[in-house]
Amino acid sequence: MKKILQILLLSVGLTGCSSLVLEPVSSSQDETQRILSLGLTHAENLIEASKLNSTHTVSVVTGQLMKAEDDKNKAVLDAVNISKYAESVKVSNGDSEVKFEGLQISESKRVGLLDEFDYQDYFLKGLKDKNSGLIQHQLYLKLTYTWKQRKNYSSASFCDKWQGCENKENVGISLISSSASNCSPSSCDYTEIMELNLSDNFLRNNMEDGFSVSFNSKKSSNKINITSEYIKGYLKVAN
Repeated sequence: MKKILQILLLSVGLTGCSSLVLEPVSSSQDETQRILSLGLTHAENLIEASKLNSTHTVSVVTGQLMKAEDDKNKAVLDAVNISKYAESVKVSNGDSEVKFEGLQISESKRVGLLDEFDYQDYFLKGLKDKNSGLIQHQLYLKLTYTWKQRKNYSSASFCDKWQGCENKENVGISLISSSASNCSPSSCDYTEIMELNLSDNFLRNNMEDGFSVSFNSKKSSNKINITSEYIKGYLKVAN
């Protein structure tokens, strides 16, 4: 009889443990979504998270709420930048084609150990055939620098997601013009203007992450970064 009673008590205990394991417990992600659905301010969300009954859950949910707030703020800023780039696109209508020209970005790059700089002016441009609807884009780049001789840029290479450009296959560019001025016995001020053809599919495939490309000569290279917001703003008009 005593043995039977022990077995019964053990069975009840195991059943109790089993029910505890199977009882649904809301995850930190569930708690985060619950708090976000309340429509509170970010500060109020953090107060709500502090009421949770586990220190670990409070920490995890607070982190998730902080990330959600950062993502929301970034989305707002991105939308503002996209609108700025879209509003800056110049459109020229012809009889058979439409030309697009994005906002010009101007940057400088320090070269060598002395206070010498390469000046970069670049933008996206496009040409749409009204009859076929086909559109071709170019990345326009003007490089201005002071050096002992012209660098003669002749190719470009797209960079990988780690921003490495050296091991990528070179593609051809179109040299629009090249000039020298203010020459001294040791140097001249050079300007090289070039374009790189880009397909519509390429731009659309890189809308979310943007892309980087290096323009190369035997003596130097210049990397250009085109952001996601710039592409989205430009394509909002150039389509």
